[in-house]
This record gives sequence, C-alpha cells and structure tokens, in this order.
Amino acid sequence: MHRAPTSPPPMDYNTQHAAEGRGGRRSSRVSQRRTRARAGADGRGAMGLWALIFLAALLVLLFPLFSRVLRDAGGPSPFAADARRPPAPLVTDKAVRRTVLKTVFSADKVPAVLDAVVVGSGVGGLAAAALLAKAGKRVLVLEQHGKLGGCCHTFSEKGFEFDTGIHYVGQMQEGSSVRFLMDQLTEGQLEWARLPATCDAVVLGEPGRSRTYRICSGEREYFQNLKEQFPKEGAAIDEFERLVKSVGRGTMLLGVLKMIPRALAVLLCRSGLLVWLSPFCRLASRSLKDVVDGLTTNPELRAVFSYIFPAYGVVPSKASFSMHSILVNHFLHGAWYPKGGAGEIAFHTIAVIRKAGGNVFGKAPVQRILLDSQGRACGVSVKKGEDVVNIFAPIIISDAGIFNTYERLLPAEARALPEIQAQLRMATHGEGGFTVFVGLNGSREELGLEPVNYFMYPGTDLDEIVNGYLASSREEAAKNIPLLFVTCPSSKDPTWEMRHPGKSTLAIVSFAKYEWFEEWKDKPVKKRGDDYEELKKTFVDTVMQAVFKLYPRIEDRIDYISGGTPLTNQHYIASPKGEIYGMDHGIARLQAEAIATVRAQTAVPNLYLTGQDLCLGGFVGALQGALLCASAVLKRNLYIDMAQLKKHTEATSSKRRD
Repeated sequence: MHRAPTSPPPMDYNTQHAAEGRGGRRSSRVSQRRTRARAGADGRGAMGLWALIFLAALLVLLFPLFSRVLRDAGGPSPFAADARRPPAPLVTDKAVRRTVLKTVFSADKVPAVLDAVVVGSGVGGLAAAALLAKAGKRVLVLEQHGKLGGCCHTFSEKGFEFDTGIHYVGQMQEGSSVRFLMDQLTEGQLEWARLPATCDAVVLGEPGRSRTYRICSGEREYFQNLKEQFPKEGAAIDEFERLVKSVGRGTMLLGVLKMIPRALAVLLCRSGLLVWLSPFCRLASRSLKDVVDGLTTNPELRAVFSYIFPAYGVVPSKASFSMHSILVNHFLHGAWYPKGGAGEIAFHTIAVIRKAGGNVFGKAPVQRILLDSQGRACGVSVKKGEDVVNIFAPIIISDAGIFNTYERLLPAEARALPEIQAQLRMATHGEGGFTVFVGLNGSREELGLEPVNYFMYPGTDLDEIVNGYLASSREEAAKNIPLLFVTCPSSKDPTWEMRHPGKSTLAIVSFAKYEWFEEWKDKPVKKRGDDYEELKKTFVDTVMQAVFKLYPRIEDRIDYISGGTPLTNQHYIASPKGEIYGMDHGIARLQAEAIATVRAQTAVPNLYLTGQDLCLGGFVGALQGALLCASAVLKRNLYIDMAQLKKHTEATSSKRRD
C-alpha cells in the first residue's frame, strides 16, 4: 500500500492565529475597504455605460473588415478536418525514439522548397510548425540543442529519465479547447493522465514547526477547500474567488489585442475604455500583494492565496493580479501529465511536421536571420562545424525569445527599427532558475513519494523571504534557499513503472541570480572548474536538507543527483540570463498596451514571433503564442477555425451516440 511521507502533520485548522484574533477594528477596516472597492466598481460600471456603447459600435463597424482580412486572404486551414485517430501503443524502443528526438542537422537533409523556417523547437516552435504543416506547408524547425523539444525535452542519466520543464498542465479536460488543440496537433496520439484532485500543497514554516495546506482542484472545490482550512475567512475567500473568476472571463483580450489591427488596438488601449470595462485590464495594474492584503489580515491565508507565483517567476508585490488569476483559473479544473513523459509532446508533434514534408533538426544553432535587399527576412544561417549553411524560405518564425531574436539574430540595421526598440524597452529578463534532478533507487510506494507538487516556504511573508534571498551574496544564498518547488515526475506517469521498474525521480526548482554564476559563462559546459562545481554542490546540499524533511525515506536511496544553474539553462535552452519563463511577467507586461505591442508580426517583413514571449510563459502560454503566430502567417483567425471544427466534431459525436 502507499504510505504517506512522515513530514510534520498540519496543525488543526481551527488553531487561532494572532492575526485572526485582533478583533473587530481590523475586520471593520477590511470590510470598509471591500465596501468602497465594490462601490467604486459599481460607479465605474455606471459611468462606463456610454463608453461600452461606443466600444460596441466601434467593434461592430470594424469587425467585418478585420474578419475578412484574417479569413478571406488566407490559405487552407489546419482545422479543415478532425485529425484525431485512436492512439497507438507507446513507443519505448530507444533507437526508434532517437530517430525522432535526436535527429542531427546536415545540409543534405534539408527539404527542398521550404515554406517556412522555425528557429527553436520548444512547444511554441513545434506547435506553430505543426499548424502550418496541417495547412499544407513544408516547414523546417532548427534547434541549437542536441535534443528536441525545448523545455519539453527529457534526458537520461544512469538509467533515470528526467523531465526538464513540464511538471503539470491544466485545462486538459475532455471538451476543453486546449485539449482539442493538442489532440489535433498530435492527431490524438498524445495521451494525458489526470493527477489527483489535490495535486498542490503549500508548506509554511521551518521544518518541525510547519503547517501544510492542501490545494484542491474543482471550480467550487478549490474555494470550499480553502474555507475548510480557514473557517473564519469565508468572506475573504469568496471575494478572492469573485476577483479571480472576473479576470478569467476577460483573458480573451490577450488574443484580441494581438490580432486586431494595430491602430485599433492602440486606440482601445489609449482610450481608457478597457480599464473601465474589463476586470482583466483593471486588475492587471494592481499587484497580487496589494489585492491579497486588502482581502485578509491572516498572514497564512495571504501566503496560500499567493503560493503559486513561482510558476510565472515574479514575487507578489511585483506580480500582476491578473497574471496570478490566469494561473489559478488554469488549474481550477484539475491538472494532467503526459503519459510516457514530457518527451511524448515533441515525439508526436514532430511526426505531423514530417508528414507534410518538413523536418526538425537538433544541433542546428542559427547564427543570424538573413534579410534581402529590401530588409525582408528571407532565410537563416546555421553553423555546422566550421562551416555556415544558409537556408532560405519566404517565412521565418522565431521561438528563440524576444531577446535572442532581436539582439542576437537580427542584423544591427533591423535591430535599430523604432518598433523593435520599443518592444525591447518594455521587456526585461525573467529571474534565473536553479533545478536539482534526483534519481532514486526504489519505487514510489517504497519511498513514500506522492504525485503532489510541494511549494515550500519558511515563513508567510513571501516577498520578504524571496527578496532577501535574491539580494544576498551567492555564498549566503547557497546556504539559505527559502523557496522550493518539489515534484515527483515518476509518480505522475502511469507508464513509469513499466518503463523504469524500481526507480523514481524528483525535481526541485528554485530561483537563482544569473550574476551568482556569471563569471563562468564563457567556460565550456561540464568543464567550468572546481569552484563552480563546489558552489553548485552547496546549493544542492541546502536544497536536499529541506527535501529530506519532506521525504525522509529517500536519504539513503539516491543513485544520481545533479544541479542545474542559470548557466545550465543558458546552454541547453538558450535562455539569455538563465530564465525559465522568458520575459519578466511583472505588472508592466500585463498592461493592455504592452500586450498589444508585442505581436506575432514584427517590424521586419516575413519575420514572426511565436512562443511564450509572444503570449505568456509556460506550456499553454507558449501554445497560445503558436496559435497567434500561425494565424498571422496564414492570415486566418485560427481560433474561429478551431472552434468551428470543435463544434462540428462534438455535434457529429452526439449524433453517433443518439
């Protein structure tokens, strides 16, 4: 039987906190703030009535033109027919998988007469390529790393398989648009395993004195579960729910502002209408900390409301409440993990690209984007040993991120374009990441491992904890890491025991400053010297001391352990400063004008952006970036095309059942 880990049990939920017992005056002040906030919202609603009428009229007038441009001028749709078929058995033969996931670039393998070249094989690049392939385009994807998939790739050491970036994914329930999209991109071959309803847990406090709060999925269950753990905070939890869901209803603005004509987007942003009419835009300007502090004085509930901020990499005082709400909404209906591991995502998407005559190559570092005499993107140059191979295509798509694309791959004259400089001025690098990969001798049951993601903090003031850590010297930071995300990939995958019997894995993620490791940035990977390895080991040892408190049975069962610094991320996924989520996801990025400014079409004709820097970080954020990019390239609104196919297939399935 599965045995729970012997971590400290949570205290009784009815235990009083000092902050909870400070009486009526503070509660009254909080209540007054809520009343004023609601009154302000009502006033805005009344004052914004005429603005709403004006906006509606404007959109009615302009939408036919916009729709015609996107739909009539385009070519075939990737959603012309339902591509799903019954899933084939899982491919476990390593030689067969290598032919897909480790195909090495050579000039003689490049397909003739390409329609597009994609730089980068993360999910944003692969999904954009697959969408074009399904529309009949021949696409070449070029990846600088030897393994394909970006943050979806896996690697193996000493018989252990490690995922690098996919820990869990939301919105994969049957019938959801995201699930339908992935089924179309992989022709139904990628299967998903649903995780337990309680797949996140928040640990607050020092080892031995900590409390653990369980987060339950479900549109109602999520909030009801919080009320059971904080029985005196029902009003605060209800208001948190209201705000989160109000933001969720407005997230379509992310796509709308990037797809409508730029002039209309600018008009809407500068008119002030969006702030009046959209809770998403209104709350985008408020920090997570500001909103949460106004809901409750309970420090532990504040921390639990905010716990998932590491999943987009910004502390609560700098994070937009709208960004946080997107993530809460993302997991409300549950979480899923790809059967067979994260490598299955790339494995099945590459097959679709190749079926249309395209290909995907690793060890193909793109050196620069080529421009023709009129300044239009027309190809890329790839380094192959000491040689440079030029590859030409009428469309170039970059999944390399905004900094790599504009600052490293474009020639100086293109980089200097005002529109590109405007985008770079509003973009900042995200925080670097530190990851520990652990291979364990023993099964999930033997070691007491769980398919639960633990967010561990030594206290409740999450801003103070993380900011103090990031402001410290690297020597101090290495011995005091106050934020840990601990996950067990092997316990989430139902095929794991069949593929790797008697083995288990853990992944632990935290933040780390790029500057702590920058002095070794020019050293070859795995040859950075003893000082670098010693510093890395100190970080790893500090991390593991906390993990042993969570999973005490693993301490003597470690067969493999390795730490990945921001330099590791820089090498393997080409993140300029070792960041995991690309551009910083702070308040500035969620402003309407910033959203509208970074779009798939760039100032360089025929050059397009895809991936998480175009939309938002994470798997589904990068996937949305691919949809936006392919819509721009094909001059079709693929959201509408996908919705129509989904509606048609559901109607057909309903008739068959009848």
